[in-house]
Amino acid sequence: MARSIIERVLTALFVVFGSTFLVFTILYVLPGDPVDTILDPSVATPEMIEKLRQELGVDQPFHIQLFQYYSQLFQGDFGQSLVNSTPVLPQILEQFPKTLALTLASASISIVLGLSLGVLSAIHRNKAIDILARIIGLFGISMPTFWTGILLILIFSVHLGWFPSLGSDGWQTLILPAFTLGVIGAGSIIRMVRNSMLEVISENFIITLRSKGLSERVIMYRHALRNALIPALTMMGMIIGDMLAGTVIIETVFSRQGIGRLIADAIMASDLPVVQGVIFFTAILYITINLIVDLSYTVIDPRVRRSI
Repeated sequence: MARSIIERVLTALFVVFGSTFLVFTILYVLPGDPVDTILDPSVATPEMIEKLRQELGVDQPFHIQLFQYYSQLFQGDFGQSLVNSTPVLPQILEQFPKTLALTLASASISIVLGLSLGVLSAIHRNKAIDILARIIGLFGISMPTFWTGILLILIFSVHLGWFPSLGSDGWQTLILPAFTLGVIGAGSIIRMVRNSMLEVISENFIITLRSKGLSERVIMYRHALRNALIPALTMMGMIIGDMLAGTVIIETVFSRQGIGRLIADAIMASDLPVVQGVIFFTAILYITINLIVDLSYTVIDPRVRRSI
């Protein structure tokens, strides 16, 4: 078990630094000069531009810049913003609680709604609840995030006036963005749980349990659902990770503060250290979530534990 955990952790670290290398390379080859973000090219002299390039280290070859960047990361230094000259990591940590609250609320909605409708859809196949669940699932996986967010703003904020549409102060401002991400995530979970449940229900051990006289509720929720959760867990981990990335759009649409809004503003301002820092921070969270989900298989499924 310990060896398996170590192997997964090492793989996760490789993926984190591989993604960081890819992002650094893409930003390096993109046109534009970080110096232009700080100095006005129409006013700055060539001597000023060259001096600033040397201070920032952007006059060095690619491999030297990459080595310096990784050296800073190992020391916990994410660099400084080119716009306001403040360290990047404190900015991320300041905005992260707002993004975390949005992600947790959205994930809760996705998991509760997805599991409930997915199980009911499989148990009551081809009935009204099944049709409703499939419609919700199709809506969730088909509608773009920004379109769903704007639609909810028009209905519940503009016309009904139930919830505020903008801002990040108070739990009321969390409802619409959390529900937007939650419904989209629930769509995938509904389809996955429904298909998994239908496969498990048709297995021979379900027939054996029924022949032993167990109630249908016990069979479905204690035995069938537990086996159907294995593939659904992978989907849930990916959805939670995608929600962290999806906050870029949601926090922009609803004018919320968070790391999604932070990276969106940094991209518009060509603030590359902030962009790199947020992506590295998000990659760590994404890999950590999927690692936890991967390790949870050993708790839920004894077959995985025995194979390890």
